[in-house]
Amino acid sequence: MIVCVDCGGDCHLISYEPDDGFAPGDVVAYRCGDCLDRWDIEVTADDLEPERPS
Repeated sequence: MIVCVDCGGDCHLISYEPDDGFAPGDVVAYRCGDCLDRWDIEVTADDLEPERPS
């Protein structure tokens, strides 16, 4: 999930993940649940790293 830069709402992934997963350079789409804006984001290698526990 990402934050909408227009209204601050939560944006949810609407792209289907390929069988072999996302790769750097892929473009994914998000839709804001509040204002319904669509955001197309390019995936980077940093986006694919697993999150570290706090």
